[in-house]
Amino acid sequence: MAEFLKLRTAEEAWALFLRHFQPAPARETCALVDALDRVLAEDIVARHPLPVFSRSTVDGYAVRAADTYGASAGAPAYLDVVAEVAMGAAADFALEPGEAALVHTGGMIPPGADAVVMLENTNRLAAPMFGGRPRQAGFTAFAIEVHRPAAEGEAIIQPGEDVSAGEVVLRAGQVLRPQDIGGLAALGVTHAPVMRQPRVAIVSQGDEVVPPDQEPGPGQVRDINSYTLAALVRRAGGVPINYPIVPDEQAALDRAVRRGWEEADIVVITAGSSVSYRDLTAAAINRAGQPGVLVHGVAIRPGKPTILAMCDGKPVFGLPGNPVSCINIFLHFVSPTIALYLAERPAPARTTRARLARNIAAGSGRADFVRVRLEEREGETWAVPVFGKSNLIFTLVRSEGIIEVPLNSNGLPAGDEVTVVLD
Repeated sequence: MAEFLKLRTAEEAWALFLRHFQPAPARETCALVDALDRVLAEDIVARHPLPVFSRSTVDGYAVRAADTYGASAGAPAYLDVVAEVAMGAAADFALEPGEAALVHTGGMIPPGADAVVMLENTNRLAAPMFGGRPRQAGFTAFAIEVHRPAAEGEAIIQPGEDVSAGEVVLRAGQVLRPQDIGGLAALGVTHAPVMRQPRVAIVSQGDEVVPPDQEPGPGQVRDINSYTLAALVRRAGGVPINYPIVPDEQAALDRAVRRGWEEADIVVITAGSSVSYRDLTAAAINRAGQPGVLVHGVAIRPGKPTILAMCDGKPVFGLPGNPVSCINIFLHFVSPTIALYLAERPAPARTTRARLARNIAAGSGRADFVRVRLEEREGETWAVPVFGKSNLIFTLVRSEGIIEVPLNSNGLPAGDEVTVVLD
């Protein structure tokens, strides 16, 4: 068992945690309509090319490019239009020299054609000029003037131009975006192989904590962390399981932690890792399984009184009760743990560069994470620190990102360019 508040750097704490953690990612099949933001469990290989047939990118006439060479407004090329390729229909005829076919955007290009002339570059005439005979029942042939030459392949998407048969189009570990869903649908994939989302039990502790719909009495506060953590779990790709608020009683906390351990893959306890709560939380964790508490105290501000534990193969975290600290620690440790369950490919953080609006003092032996809001001043982005105690939720609401003051640094002076990690 770790000694209470024996501070470790975030890197040391994470390395120790990983030495005891062996995630066992599982996979499942998900309907495509429900696959947004899910993590792919295997590579997706195209079974056929896209498109399957040559398609027009404009409304116009499918032609043989050689028939239009030298065409101009003053000396147009003349062609007989002998058919129309309806949308969703196959072109069951072939064009001969001097012939054209009316086509629509996305429609099939008939055999014999190798270019498309836009309608705007043509003029329709009354009757065919070269005796062109209709290739379709009910179609009346007519002639057109072509006012500019078409290059071979112009306005045509060739088979396989988007995707080749056998091509790996999406990689395992990728988080599915809306455009990925569309791509899978185009390939006929209706169910996607995805990683099972880890279940995360959220235990909120404290005699002073009441549900949000209840009017707090003297000395009471509404439950913020359960709802914030549930949203963070969903954003990270997990499934939150919220439990009723647990009073400051060892037996009640023991039961809640044990229930979370049995029902979930990860257990997160909030408001029980500092001051008078520390013994209750650590004891409940150590009773839940071995080896128990690994780390109690991380050199991060806000978030020093943090617990990282492993109970018979399942991660358990004790997060500070203050909302700012709670979120900061979740992002450092719980979110990457969820990613390990998902076998997710690491994605770069969303960041921006900004100029610091105020001095930020260095933390004493800790890495500092300071919330900032962004302002535009004369065409330049400035990061304005949003200072406030770690139990003030609207410090978070009013901010748009975080900057880090590294461990053992001298702080950050106003005017410095800094990297802001965006929410």
